[in-house]
Amino acid sequence: MKFGQIDEVLLNETDFKLPAEPAFNRGVLPGKPAAKPVIRLGCTTWNRKDWIGDIYPKGTKEKDFLTEYARSYASVELNATHYKIYGPDAIAGWAEKVKNPDFRFCPKVPQSISHYSNLVNAREATTSFLEGVSAFGEMLGPIFLQVGESFTPNRRDSLFSYLASLPTDLQFFAELRHPDWFADPHNSQELYSTLRKLNTGLIITDTAGRRDVVHMHLPVPRAMVRFVGNSLHPSDFQRADDWINRLHFWLENGLEEAYIFVHQHNDDGVNELATYFAERLEGFPGLEIRKPRSFKENTLF
Repeated sequence: MKFGQIDEVLLNETDFKLPAEPAFNRGVLPGKPAAKPVIRLGCTTWNRKDWIGDIYPKGTKEKDFLTEYARSYASVELNATHYKIYGPDAIAGWAEKVKNPDFRFCPKVPQSISHYSNLVNAREATTSFLEGVSAFGEMLGPIFLQVGESFTPNRRDSLFSYLASLPTDLQFFAELRHPDWFADPHNSQELYSTLRKLNTGLIITDTAGRRDVVHMHLPVPRAMVRFVGNSLHPSDFQRADDWINRLHFWLENGLEEAYIFVHQHNDDGVNELATYFAERLEGFPGLEIRKPRSFKENTLF
């Protein structure tokens, strides 16, 4: 992910500290742990030949990549659906390759809807998209709508109307990038409260060059975090530690579910960083978390 990317020499000067816990979250989290909280780690793809001998056993065939991926990870940020609307047959084919019933696909809304329609007159395309991803069945996780960086709060009515039109039996998250959504308290508070009313989550994107989008607000008792690392720079692990502390706090106060999608440049080092997260989160009472496998002879941890 290039969003928020900065020159490596600036990483040591960047303040990565997470913002203070918003008072808003007290109205969403019940204040006591959920009975069976779940944290699902994931990447942005499974189709990487260079993961053979790392995430995948040596000799793994490309047709088996998804099966092997789902043995290490419990979710995937499905960007493929951002570029094409897939029919039920194609979606069912992916689902059949997964041998882990707890796995969740988190498809991104097609850009034909999110970027090119202005979220207006998008009912037909949205219906086709949802009919396709419904073939995931129980493996369908939250669906996320990412609008472009030029999508300002002046278009709030289109955003809120579109979200209100979506099926209420599915979980949706939104990702907003224009700075005015977060720079102006009027805009941000209206956003958080409206999403809460609509039972829609708000993605938190932790990237070096855009600290404003690390808003830490939970309109629903679930979180979706896109953690953009910097090729295992030391700050990646310091940032992960801060996130682990916050996730523990949220879990203690009733967070039901979290999706942590690890991004790295060219996806190098995602397994190491995801393992770091898993090893430090496992042990929380009642928490379910899948730890990635590694077939490297020598690992960092």
